[in-house]
Amino acid sequence: MAHLSIEGVSKLFGTTFAVRDFSLEVGDGELVCLLGPSGSGKSTLLRMIGGFEHPTGGTIRIDAKNVTTLPPERRPTGMVFQSHALWTHMDVFNNIAFGLKLRRLPKVEIRQRVEDALALVGLADYGRRMTTQLSGGQQQRVALARSLVLEPKILLLDEPFASLDQHLRERLREEVRDIQQRLGITTLFVTHGQDEALALADRIVVMRDGGTEQIAPPSTIYRQPQTAFVAGFIGSMNFVQSRTRNGVCEHPLFPLAVPVEDGPVTLAARPEALTIRSSGRVDAATVHRIVDFGTHKMVDIDLADGTRLKAMVAPDDRIRAGMRVEPSFAGFFVFRDNELVHQSMPAKGDVEIEELLRV
Repeated sequence: MAHLSIEGVSKLFGTTFAVRDFSLEVGDGELVCLLGPSGSGKSTLLRMIGGFEHPTGGTIRIDAKNVTTLPPERRPTGMVFQSHALWTHMDVFNNIAFGLKLRRLPKVEIRQRVEDALALVGLADYGRRMTTQLSGGQQQRVALARSLVLEPKILLLDEPFASLDQHLRERLREEVRDIQQRLGITTLFVTHGQDEALALADRIVVMRDGGTEQIAPPSTIYRQPQTAFVAGFIGSMNFVQSRTRNGVCEHPLFPLAVPVEDGPVTLAARPEALTIRSSGRVDAATVHRIVDFGTHKMVDIDLADGTRLKAMVAPDDRIRAGMRVEPSFAGFFVFRDNELVHQSMPAKGDVEIEELLRV
């Protein structure tokens, strides 16, 4: 196990910051997901930790040792790339053994460590197969074994499942989490998939434009987003633009008590915190579409101003398309200039994050 410390790290490409003044502490055996849209700087940051990019400024330490200027082969890190980066002219055994051979380890030790690594990733009998004979998921397991066989202190995973289908991604991420916990290895996992981050991470770092929006455990990120960007990026979120005056929201359908200064605000609520009832109001919303997921229904409703909201209702709810309905928030967030300024906790009980994200 190892402790990773990133202190004020920046990376400039020309005059553009890919990463700007980024700091993070990762504890022994912790799995941290770097989550963000394309171009947020997460892969660049991971490559700097692995030594494949050099920071423009800042310091990277592993177990208090400054590794900022060390090349990849001298760092106690192992990196798994999205592209697998396997040698097609070598069989599986030799792909995994390559790094050990460079270290000039005895043949007996190399064989034992490779066989152990193959067993760890569920490929015990695949050593003599060529990599071109493997499926995408099997190739990614080989790439993982190639990193783990070197016994790195820090495991770096750069969107390793991005090219795989959904069911395979879900199975592999469970396997990776099991392996990570079994080995107790400190891990950073880059992804732009919120479901992967919520399923895998001890903590999530939500990145945007090379900086940090929020760092917190998955449940906190979901239930207590500190910015409108985080609220919209994690899970499904409804946003309604309005104004407040004398502590009350002026939106005709959401006259909520909002104890903030007068001015423009963004109301936000999860689908499970949006309730709907039939209404004869002239300014009522209209049900646009209903999707039945078996355990619940997801209802799209259109407000008079064109805003579309999503509400989660029971599977036996008799709501139907075209109905006039009145929505209300059982719990909501209030943002101003991207910052959270007020939160009203929902009256409903907690709903499992994974279930919500399947919507």
